[in-house]
Amino acid sequence: MKNFLIKSVAFFFVFQCVSAQEGIINNIENPVDWVNPLIGSDSDHTLSNGNTYPAIAMPWAMNFWTPQTGNMGDGWAYTYSAKKIKGFKQTHQPSPWMNDYGQFSIMPVTGKLRFKEAERESWFSHKSEIVTPYYYSVYLADHDVTTEIAPTERAARFRFTFPETNEAYVVIDAFDKGSYVKIIPKENKIIGYTTKNSGGVPANFKNYFVIIFDKDFTVSKTFDGDKLLEIKETQADHAGAVIGFKTAKGEKVNLKVASSFISYEQAERNLKELGRDDFNEIKEKGKKIWNTELSRIKAGGGTAEQFTTFYSSLYRSLLFPRKFYEFDAKGKVVHYSPYNGKVLPGYMFTDTGFWDTFRALYPFLNLMYPELNQQMQEGLSNAYNESGWLPEWASPGLRDIMVGNNSASIVAEAYLKSEKKNNPEIENLYKALIHGANNAGPLRAVGRLGIDYYSSLGYVPYDAGINENAARTLEYAYDDFAIYKLGLALNKPKSETDLYKKRSLNYKNLFDSSTNLMRGKNKDGKFQEPFSPFKWGDAFTEGNSWHYSWSVFHDMQGLIDLMGGSEVFVSQLDKVFSSAPVFDESYYGSVIHEIREMQIANMGQYAHGNQPIQHMTYLYNYAGEPWKTQYWVKETMNRMYKATPDGYCGDEDNGQTSAWYVFSAMGFYPVTPASDQYVIGAPLFKRITLQLQNGKEVSINAPENNAQNKYIKSMKFNGKVDNNNWLSHSELLKGAVIDFEMSSTPNKNRGNSKADFPYSLSNEK
Repeated sequence: MKNFLIKSVAFFFVFQCVSAQEGIINNIENPVDWVNPLIGSDSDHTLSNGNTYPAIAMPWAMNFWTPQTGNMGDGWAYTYSAKKIKGFKQTHQPSPWMNDYGQFSIMPVTGKLRFKEAERESWFSHKSEIVTPYYYSVYLADHDVTTEIAPTERAARFRFTFPETNEAYVVIDAFDKGSYVKIIPKENKIIGYTTKNSGGVPANFKNYFVIIFDKDFTVSKTFDGDKLLEIKETQADHAGAVIGFKTAKGEKVNLKVASSFISYEQAERNLKELGRDDFNEIKEKGKKIWNTELSRIKAGGGTAEQFTTFYSSLYRSLLFPRKFYEFDAKGKVVHYSPYNGKVLPGYMFTDTGFWDTFRALYPFLNLMYPELNQQMQEGLSNAYNESGWLPEWASPGLRDIMVGNNSASIVAEAYLKSEKKNNPEIENLYKALIHGANNAGPLRAVGRLGIDYYSSLGYVPYDAGINENAARTLEYAYDDFAIYKLGLALNKPKSETDLYKKRSLNYKNLFDSSTNLMRGKNKDGKFQEPFSPFKWGDAFTEGNSWHYSWSVFHDMQGLIDLMGGSEVFVSQLDKVFSSAPVFDESYYGSVIHEIREMQIANMGQYAHGNQPIQHMTYLYNYAGEPWKTQYWVKETMNRMYKATPDGYCGDEDNGQTSAWYVFSAMGFYPVTPASDQYVIGAPLFKRITLQLQNGKEVSINAPENNAQNKYIKSMKFNGKVDNNNWLSHSELLKGAVIDFEMSSTPNKNRGNSKADFPYSLSNEK
């Protein structure tokens, strides 16, 4: 009866929150209840609908947990279409393409002792699966066991509900490539380490773990690969442990587990995160933490699908970069260096690729989490001190993937957008930027590959044996702009800042006026031949010329001038959507998943599933036709994002594709991260409120917003009519009320004056 009353009250509350407009929910409580961690998990290597896995974790946690449906070492650790679970894995995987490191798994088994993956796996159903950021539960049908997980940042509680049996077991799999386990029965404890990784680690890399049960062991065995051993300690290529006991029907067996990249002693210290809290208390604390973070952005006046998509995207935006630091016996921050293998003081973060995340994820952190981002800046300074370079893709150390020198944007934006400008690491970081901007690194993706050509010719040549040369040139130019802006803020010599300002205009060297597109250029100054704007790869990175020609984040007016004016510029933007989704995959030799995702999206050449073009919908604001931005941003939000397991239109990529949605739903986007401006799109909800870290509040109101009213008729900023196509970051930090009047027809008289356009370097006086 009590349960019935609770459900009745909840139904009445939801009913009261739904407006007369069918399907519109005015207010929500507990935003974490709207998060679906399974969005994006219906993917594989041929087609990405997100390439995500359900990360059961605290925000930015050192350790995530996920059910494992794939084989050991498979980057697709969990796929929605899978029918069997092989274990519950501690994971540090940023994406299936980067794969994992420091992983091990835990799996309950009943009946005959089965410890091999293919034998211990169990059928499961999504109907008996509960997935939230802070809690996971699933029924393992073949073992008649329910598994539950509730994590903290570096530890977790497991709870297994067993049937009545004399043959209940738990398998601890430390995986292959070098591992160790030891069973300590008198303490109901298992310790061990795993070295399995996918690169980017020093020779002494280990993830040490400790697991404590609340039930005595009656069986204690280890295994070496496929061989079960009657010993309690094993070091091998593939080591694991099996413990067992008798259980009564419905008996709950609890585990406490923690790990450390430093030592067993530190793993025991990390276990103290659990304190004396039982499983339910850890679960409720986790729920509170997620609600606190998600509630910092309060949306109202939207559909159930919009709320689920928004808060699920926000959840994904709060996972990476990962905290790669721990607290020592004195409570001081320390980290195992993924660069030199030493244990050192200070912060460290990892598992992010700046090629992806400089665009929206880091701007989001700078707006909503500047204090956390300050720690991340210290971590970058430590990375430079320990490796001699700033990482461009860290997982956990330097990885050789993607292009650009986008650490420049990460560092510059954080300082330029900070209120107090008191980062004690900024001079070291500026030194790191100058070093990275003028030297090729130890890996092709560190520093600047082709820097000698770039410095002398003003571009990386197509015929110099350097892959994706045009993409590198365009990104280097924006990175130089970021250094230029940071140099000005730090009062660096004019000769130095002028150099980077000049280099930031190098994008002009690749502009082909005969096609109004960017094009690879040879060392002799002639454009590459033959040229197809539909050819993926080659001169570009995971895209074609139609995608990369807009990568002039800092000087859209300069690009407009090159094209011959705003009318031609807008016409080129329109062609992205009106052209057929044809492609040339010959550079790759097969159709890569990014190509297929563009082809099937039915948005022409617009490839939102990959990062290079994600800002493009906002560019109409620079040419006096902001209503087209409003239309295409809404189209992208509504068509390319769904609250379903196939809900993304490409790789989610460490929060970047999610942060695009979060920004766009708020009504603006950071086209030029290293500037003070956000470019206006169109808000998704009737209202949204940002609780800034400095205590100020930003209220965004659009009461007439609905599926038909997708256009901005007028905007007021703090009560005053504002025709600008942009918002100021520094003004938002003071607190603001933004009122949008929405309409079903575009207002072509608003935002069409050059004075209304967003920042461009060419307009600097």
